[in-house]
Amino acid sequence: MSLSVSSPSTPSAARLADVHPRRAMLRLYAVLAGLYLAQGIPTYLLLVALPPLMREAGASRTAIGLFSLLMLPLVLKFAVAPYVDRHKLMPRFGHRRGWIVPTQALVSLSIAAMAFFDPSQALPLFGLGLLIALLSSLQDIATDGYAVRHLKGGSRAIGNAVQAGAVALGVIIGGTLVLVLVKQIGWTPTILLVAVLSLLPLLATLFMAEQQASVETADRPRPSLGAFFRRPQAWLILGFALSYRASEGLVRGMEGAYLVDIAVPTAWIGYLSGTAAATAGMAGALLAALVIRRLGLGSTLLLLGGLRSLCFLAFSLNAFGLAPGIAVALAASGFQTLIRYMELVAIYSFFMKSASDDQPGTDFTLLACAELVVYIIGTSIAGIIADRVGYASLFSLATVISVLGIALSLLMLRRLKPPAEPAA
Repeated sequence: MSLSVSSPSTPSAARLADVHPRRAMLRLYAVLAGLYLAQGIPTYLLLVALPPLMREAGASRTAIGLFSLLMLPLVLKFAVAPYVDRHKLMPRFGHRRGWIVPTQALVSLSIAAMAFFDPSQALPLFGLGLLIALLSSLQDIATDGYAVRHLKGGSRAIGNAVQAGAVALGVIIGGTLVLVLVKQIGWTPTILLVAVLSLLPLLATLFMAEQQASVETADRPRPSLGAFFRRPQAWLILGFALSYRASEGLVRGMEGAYLVDIAVPTAWIGYLSGTAAATAGMAGALLAALVIRRLGLGSTLLLLGGLRSLCFLAFSLNAFGLAPGIAVALAASGFQTLIRYMELVAIYSFFMKSASDDQPGTDFTLLACAELVVYIIGTSIAGIIADRVGYASLFSLATVISVLGIALSLLMLRRLKPPAEPAA
């Protein structure tokens, strides 16, 4: 009589072998959700909640307008990304965690400090806001580097869906919830509560698997911006980042103004850009992950680009009076929000796929900043174009640029010939 020893090829052993990888991936997704939520809360506190609260408290429009400069650290963070990839701030904590823990702790402390100034005091609030933006940018580089190193193959789509969903939740907590609570309990208690809430996602750092993926070797290339551009086809990858969503800023920059000018109630616009947008963002992120797994990354990018162009076309027809009515404009706005979050999942999956393990934070940050710069340029000139030629021509121009951008992006993707994404 012989004893049988189950081999790894038996079904029961295979199931047992699958348990730990599955559990590890779930832990990774939970960690990323916490880390990206930690970034979303302060960002939308500064960009969504603070300006109307300051205006209501009597701050000047000039002072409030200067708060758009808080976007600069998000645009310029690529310049310091190699430093974050290269150095360990707190080696005991691990490479990425050593950056994330202190920067997020200081972000929460800075938010708490805001509670001791009146919303009308623009100068101290701007100083604290700039500090928060700088710290959040450093944390973002470290978090993105951690995500790039751990998300591989089919897990990238799910991981980026988790990221987009966490950011959408940050809109609700940092933006909508703050505006509601200030009316109910006042400025100081609300800001102190947000400071505590922004600290809670640090619990996710306890579950970061730093040792497995952050081992540095002596012969690892030195992270730098130049190292990215020395890679084969680096300019094609950057070209994709600059062209795929080049049209979106033109529409987003004037979307709110257009809705006001066609007599959409401001309460509806607030709901559409707040809670409804965040809900659409979470739904879009999940849907994008499913579509990418089903169709593949390239086909998903083509599909989403086409749907985005249709949204822009709907705005154009509405502005020309060929498809009149508030319902058309609201439908185009809402559907575009859904598509935008789906696109973020897809393009960030591509950026992660294109980033090097030698400098993941640098490569991903450079591509994300390039995409953001084009968006900001679009929003900056949208008003000028609308004043000169009107909404209809502006939206038509955006539609044409969107279609051309998709065509150019697909040509670049074909030349890159990326390998097919694994199903899981």
